Formats: sequence, C-alpha cells, structure tokens
Amino acid sequence: MTELTIPRDADTQEASALVKEHVEVGDYVEIREGDRTGGDDVEITGEVTGVEPGYLELDGKSPDEGSPRYDEMRIVTRVDADTGGR
Repeated sequence: MTELTIPRDADTQEASALVKEHVEVGDYVEIREGDRTGGDDVEITGEVTGVEPGYLELDGKSPDEGSPRYDEMRIVTRVDADTGGR
C-alpha cells in the first residue's frame, strides 16, 4: 500500500495534481476524508476509472454517485493487488 496525505491548505488544483502523481487508472484505492485517529475507517473504496477535473472517478461513477471530489479527500491509499485489497 502507498499512502498520500493531501495537505489541509491544498486547493482543488493542488490536490488534483498530487492525486494524479499518486494514482493511475486501474489502481484500487481507499479514500478517507480525515486523518487517521487510531481507526481504519475507509470512507470510499474502488478502482480508479478516471482522473477527472474536479474529482477522482471510481468504478465509473460520477460525484453524484459516490466518486470523491478532490476537496473532500484527505488521505488516498493505493492498495496493491497482492495485499488482498480487491
């Protein structure tokens, strides 16, 4: 697993650039909206199907269907296929 923490002061454009450097289409990811505080609560999981302006498309869904907007993300974890993340 590889984890990216998006700085709290990052705007949408900065967050988008960081995410684009961290994930690729086909990666399986876990997205959290807040910092970990001892819990492993995963907010959103799915396969990256697009790195779109304004949001990260997961499983072919729009933001209205559950894909996260960049301004909603705090932690993005790329889960390796061999760790059982799928």
